[in-house]
Amino acid sequence: MIPALALMIPIVAVGGFFLWMISLSPVGKAYAEKLRGKTAQSAGTGDNEQVLEELEQLRHEVAELSERMDFAERLLAKGREQRQGLPS
Repeated sequence: MIPALALMIPIVAVGGFFLWMISLSPVGKAYAEKLRGKTAQSAGTGDNEQVLEELEQLRHEVAELSERMDFAERLLAKGREQRQGLPS
């Protein structure tokens, strides 16, 4: 029983030292914040409105581009019909 205890003492000491060093590192601090439930995005909740506004602007631009593409397709089809001699 004594040899097993004598072997465990240095293992626990070295393991404890490395756990302590990891807890002081940036990785350990990030893990501790994760365990506490803090996230990087919870601090920037005011940015949500800006993101939603930019998303709405992008939707408007995509709709406008879609209208332009439809117009160009109609022009191309009309030109193709006129070249083939088909009535419009």
